[in-house]
Amino acid sequence: MTKTWAITLLTLAGTFATAAQAQSSVTLYGTLDTGIDYVSNQKGTGGAGHDNWMMESGNLSTNRWGLRGSEDLGGGLSAVFDLENGFNIDNGKLGNGGDLFGRQAWVGLASRQWGTLTMGRQYDFLVDFVAPLSATGSGFGGNIADHPLDNDNLNNDMRMNNAVKFRSATIGGFTFGGAYAFSNAAGGFSDNNAFSVGAAWAGGPVNLAVAYLQASQPGGVNTPENASGALSSTDGDAIMTGARQRTFGAGGCYTFGPASVGLVFTRTMLDDPRQISQGGAYAALAGQMLTFNNYEVNAHYSITPMLSIGGSYTFTDGRFETAGASVSPKWNQFMLQADYALSRRTDLYLEGVYQHVSGADGIAVLGNASIYSLAPSANNRQTIVAAGIRHRF
Repeated sequence: MTKTWAITLLTLAGTFATAAQAQSSVTLYGTLDTGIDYVSNQKGTGGAGHDNWMMESGNLSTNRWGLRGSEDLGGGLSAVFDLENGFNIDNGKLGNGGDLFGRQAWVGLASRQWGTLTMGRQYDFLVDFVAPLSATGSGFGGNIADHPLDNDNLNNDMRMNNAVKFRSATIGGFTFGGAYAFSNAAGGFSDNNAFSVGAAWAGGPVNLAVAYLQASQPGGVNTPENASGALSSTDGDAIMTGARQRTFGAGGCYTFGPASVGLVFTRTMLDDPRQISQGGAYAALAGQMLTFNNYEVNAHYSITPMLSIGGSYTFTDGRFETAGASVSPKWNQFMLQADYALSRRTDLYLEGVYQHVSGADGIAVLGNASIYSLAPSANNRQTIVAAGIRHRF
């Protein structure tokens, strides 16, 4: 009898374990992207410009691997998590300032009826809703097509630490969400905190989105200092540092057959600016106000199921004010791309970007052309042509 009960219990335990495994999942995923680039006018020793042939990690998509999982809790509720690492495939070094899971790290609950509530290191809603309608970021043009200095974060360079985020379920094509990122500073609730809201609608061939991000003391370099708060400057997450950052974005996309056309507008304002990220490092830019208005039009066409072409034009109207003067830099940026899919997961690409800036002579960080996180130009023009391979798993 004892032996029979033991066998029965072991059988039931195995059955429950199998059922639990069937209701849970952990997925390993990632993207590998590298290519050979030609870059013009890169600033070298002594400040002179030189053409450069180089290997560049992540021309279109930043290299990453991650673990994404879920557990069915019953009643339409699941526990979910995502841990995502960024790295340089050309030398194997960690990205995001050496953070192990610098791209994303969050855990939460997902309801099929209501939506998802997550906590951890996460993206804002400009990234979630507006960026997919742009050529940059998660759009087809990728990293090297970002708006000047990625001032609006559509290229996903910034994450929010200590963030609580809610994203609704999609009802009638409509999705909305909100997020708040704590400063985690005792006695300094607003010393480097942030919040973001957004909404998106998809109906037939039309996609529309709007989003807003506001950060107090982004980067945490202004007094009182809190560099490891919501938008950290210790790992380069904060795109710019200052007293208050406000970014608004809206976009739309229309798809007809194998073609799509998109329009995107973003506006970023930074009170009391101190620094801005350029070429992978912070450059000093002390003043009273810094403003960027970005106007983008993009188009994409699939010639065959394997071969596609695309392009974008972005005009950025900027303004930088100090106590005694102001300048109004203006960027014109063009991007063209051809992409050939070898399979559903592997593609070859050829992409060119040209940038020209005027109106900010004497202020290198604004007056010198600068594409993505590559070394900036020694003058007001820069061209990049990238040929590479990308594989997703």
